[in-house]
Amino acid sequence: MTDTTQNTLSLRLKTETAIEHDRMEMLMEQAKVFESKENYAQFTLSQYYFQRDIEYLYQSTAVGAVIPDLDIRGRSEAARQDLTDLGIQPQGMDISTLHVRYPQALGWIYVSEGSTLGAAFLFKEAQAKLGFSADFAARNLAAYPEGRMRVWKRFKQALDDAQFSPSEQQQVVDGAMQAFAHFGDLLSHLDTLK
Repeated sequence: MTDTTQNTLSLRLKTETAIEHDRMEMLMEQAKVFESKENYAQFTLSQYYFQRDIEYLYQSTAVGAVIPDLDIRGRSEAARQDLTDLGIQPQGMDISTLHVRYPQALGWIYVSEGSTLGAAFLFKEAQAKLGFSADFAARNLAAYPEGRMRVWKRFKQALDDAQFSPSEQQQVVDGAMQAFAHFGDLLSHLDTLK
């Protein structure tokens, strides 16, 4: 009997983006996000712009057919409320995902959804070091009402159930790599975000 989990898109995404995932953690450390309220505010601004870019992709009918629970996903509004708490009004950036097509869009969403797991640690740091909470300045890091893991597993299962061809899978992986590169660029330039 063969182990079908070795051939799933979600496992391929995890494996092929591992280096980029590690790079994001390094960039977060370098940004010293929790060293000051100002650093955290700039990080939250990056989260807002990235999440807004991701949520633009939800408008795709093809994306909605694969991921039917898009209405419970997305954190841009939470990040915008956090920015209001922090006294910041985003001055706007162009949507970075205007050029992204299906199925690459699923790779971008994969990066966003995966980041909700890592946000558990970030949420604890925001609470412990800055006194923020799910009701003030750290909404965008809080768990989904159903819990992080349940929503993440459902997303991965939806990707795996979509039965993409090898070339379509590659496009999803390419989309994830684009998303990591974009978020990495935001993290590398936190001090210039407005």
